[in-house]
Amino acid sequence: MLNTVYRLVAPRSFEPVVTSLDTTGKVVVRPTHLSICNADQRYYQGTRSKEVLDKKLPMALIHEGIGRVVSDDSGLFSSGDCVVMLPNAPVEDDLNIAENYLRSSRFCGSGFDGFMQESVVLPPERVVLLPQDINREVAAFTELVSVATHAISRFEAIAHEGRARIGVWGDGNMGFIVSLLLHLLLPSSDIIVFGRNEFKLNDFTFVKETHLVDDIADVDLVDHAFECCGGEGSERAIDQIIDLINPEGTVSLLGVSENRVPINTRMVLEKGLRLFGSSRSGRADFERTVGLYRAHPEMLDYLGALVDSVNSVERIADISAVFERDIRKPMGKTVMTWNI
Repeated sequence: MLNTVYRLVAPRSFEPVVTSLDTTGKVVVRPTHLSICNADQRYYQGTRSKEVLDKKLPMALIHEGIGRVVSDDSGLFSSGDCVVMLPNAPVEDDLNIAENYLRSSRFCGSGFDGFMQESVVLPPERVVLLPQDINREVAAFTELVSVATHAISRFEAIAHEGRARIGVWGDGNMGFIVSLLLHLLLPSSDIIVFGRNEFKLNDFTFVKETHLVDDIADVDLVDHAFECCGGEGSERAIDQIIDLINPEGTVSLLGVSENRVPINTRMVLEKGLRLFGSSRSGRADFERTVGLYRAHPEMLDYLGALVDSVNSVERIADISAVFERDIRKPMGKTVMTWNI
């Protein structure tokens, strides 16, 4: 099968390449809606190190996306099914290490071609069925939601049962999604969100409290915390979490930083805190996320607030135009309807 792949060959430069694919035992998916991630932007803008860019480019971007099944040689899916594509591709099993942490796993859009293709050919276990009537613009960033689901699943297994107050640091996309999932999955817990922008915090209508990080003098301590800031905000967020968390609390780290972040280990030790990191997700996280879509249809309405713009991509020039528009957005997700 011949297929056109739209690869980033250098920062801000895309080129189409025709490849040949083997569809034996595989599912052929036509992408319909793709979502841009900050990681995609780091490649597009060339802000990764020269060594990383030289190693990974040329490469098709995008690891958040859904599509329509064109054909399925395995017989598990029907033509026309709406599905979410899983970007993580493990090549081995380990009893102790999840698929998204195995160093041998391949990840679309990070060293291997992502979903900016005419068709994506995947093993059936890398495809999860979506409800046919789902809001596809929201479903486009199901992968991002699954990352939050993964972090919360790990939290549920690690954290002690004192969960009256759970703090979330970060008023961006991940902070919003984590807060929403905590609200749905732990309805007896009060969710407290800390952020830097009041206009963003106004969208967190489903949580118990919101606070600006510069105004926390009278805030009660939290039992556990999620750090969803990343970048330059990670250091300050982690430091504030350590101050505002009760002893023996659990801190979930999700924010990605390009630089090393200093941590007040003295207070980590004094309080007996548990810090753990979460990255990416696996099939079980996608399945749980889709199950939440079905059980809580209001979840999709809330997530709809994150859709900043929807852009039709019909030719290669449109790809660059959408990426440039995404750079200027204040918050939310940029979604592409993939018509190229």
